[in-house]
Amino acid sequence: MAGAPFNKPRPPFGGSRPGGGRPGGGRPPFRGRVRKEDPHRINSRIFGLTQVRVVGENVEQGIFPFEEALRMAQDIGLDLVEISASADPPVCRIVDYKKFLYDLKKKQKEIKAKQSVVELKEIRFGPNTDEHDLNFKLAHAKKFLAEGHKVKAFVFFRGRSIVFKERGEILLLKFAQDLEEHGVVESMPKLEGKRMMMFIIPKKKKQGREVSHPNQTPTNTRGHAQDEDKVRCKKAVQADRHWRDQAQARVQEPHPYQEGEEAQA
Repeated sequence: MAGAPFNKPRPPFGGSRPGGGRPGGGRPPFRGRVRKEDPHRINSRIFGLTQVRVVGENVEQGIFPFEEALRMAQDIGLDLVEISASADPPVCRIVDYKKFLYDLKKKQKEIKAKQSVVELKEIRFGPNTDEHDLNFKLAHAKKFLAEGHKVKAFVFFRGRSIVFKERGEILLLKFAQDLEEHGVVESMPKLEGKRMMMFIIPKKKKQGREVSHPNQTPTNTRGHAQDEDKVRCKKAVQADRHWRDQAQARVQEPHPYQEGEEAQA
């Protein structure tokens, strides 16, 4: 175009970006390290108090004016830490604040380590699980319950094996009876789709010996339900044993064709 300058000055770096750029471009200015605020008010950061209750080791404890309590902490080279602002009067501790935070974090870490995380452990069976596989998974279930975890035992019916759902129920009930000393059945076997599930929770350890009175009648319905579950498990074990005996007998019976050959001989 006529009259247009050929050497048009270029915009500074970053000037062509939407919203403009930083003057001169480059990195943003260093604003300094962000310092976390202390979780407690200490020393001169404590304000608005006329008197406080002073506690601590090797210090005179009691209610003092705030200025005197602060002077007591400064005289022995320690900090005045507000530990209970809602109390009347507020409670302040004379202590080394860094050591106080270290002990507090250590105590919280110990409490967190003692808290047990309950996980749900799954154990899968098939309707035709043999005795060896059952014992192998039984050992795993005992380990899970001893660690305080919850066990979900289920029988998966693949294809037409759903016709053996009664055999799956017998298997789960026998499994529950073998774990009677380690866990309590939370829910009896229930069929959902192609899975028959049962949940077992760890048995609580008794804190002391229970004293039973002769004139006191038991009214614990939960205990009654557990007794019914035990009876049902025992019946399931008997049914399982009967079913296995029948299967073993059918295997040992001679074939009719074989009996005919023995008669001709």
